[in-house]
Amino acid sequence: MHPILNIVVRATRKAGNYIANSLSEHERIELTQKNIKKLISEKKAEAIIVNNIKNSYPEHSIFSEESGFLKGKKKHVCWIIVPISGSKNFEKKLPHFSISIAVRIKDRTEFACVYDPIRNELFTAQRGCGAQLNNTRIRVKEFKKIKGSIIATGFSFEKQKYCESYIKTISSLMINSADLRCTGSSALDLCYLAAGRFDGYFQLGLKFWQIAAGELIARESGAILTDFSGGTKYIESGNLVGSNSGNIKNILKHIIHYNNISLEE
Repeated sequence: MHPILNIVVRATRKAGNYIANSLSEHERIELTQKNIKKLISEKKAEAIIVNNIKNSYPEHSIFSEESGFLKGKKKHVCWIIVPISGSKNFEKKLPHFSISIAVRIKDRTEFACVYDPIRNELFTAQRGCGAQLNNTRIRVKEFKKIKGSIIATGFSFEKQKYCESYIKTISSLMINSADLRCTGSSALDLCYLAAGRFDGYFQLGLKFWQIAAGELIARESGAILTDFSGGTKYIESGNLVGSNSGNIKNILKHIIHYNNISLEE
């Protein structure tokens, strides 16, 4: 394992163990105000990750969903941290969330890790070296027809003006696929696509940090990722579609029909 990926895994596991213990400590959590509880848990998980990074790579830059950009001497190396992907699930004690870390070097994601501490599932990837789940190679499922596919999605409350067209897209895909899933964690959705648990995934209005780790894991498993127009600007637009090479066009057909979303919005 590459030394950087080793630190990524170590930091992710430590933060994950803390988050899992926080979920199980019902009395302490219930005594804290709901919005404060999330902040405390995410801040502590973030601090665990940042400390691990700084101990090994003190000159690297860090971007965290909670604290923003922490500039380091080596600006071309940036760690992207999401302490809890699926924080609403965590707040409600729904045991489906993850810790997500990606490392970008010269504007390319080189290492990624998504850890589900409840199921003890560790998804990792290194650019050009494939994707793994608990050290076992994973590949996207080769499924060429949308009929029979299970497709995951999510909702962005910041994009409510697209609600009508998005619901039409969901309705169209529900009719033509086997079923849809909305799990509440975009990082795990992409990992489940990589592991063949989902046959497709699409979501509107994602932030770059929400998909930084998951998109590398998905691509290294063989998944094809596009924006809503079938292009490659899903990081810029936040509109992401993923599937295997044989099914991506089938899913895009339904999305393009109902959505007309510019990259700037």
